[in-house]
Amino acid sequence: MDPYSVIVKPHLTEKSMNAIDKNNELTFIVLRTSRKSEIKSAFEDLFAVKVERVNTQITSLGNKVAYIKLAAEHSAEDIAVKMGVF
Repeated sequence: MDPYSVIVKPHLTEKSMNAIDKNNELTFIVLRTSRKSEIKSAFEDLFAVKVERVNTQITSLGNKVAYIKLAAEHSAEDIAVKMGVF
């Protein structure tokens, strides 16, 4: 599956901005039918980093949000800067 079809867009809230600094974690809106393993491999392909774990949640609007925790050797803040979040 194409990584660009799995990961739709970044999900930017105050909580997700705090998670970048405190938990080394990024938050994305993903395809509703995607599984955690697909999200992990798509993110690793797109950004060339190692993912420690993926948690997902369905919002009240029907969107699927993925909380992607990066391995300690990678910085979520660096990826956020590359995406233009900061």
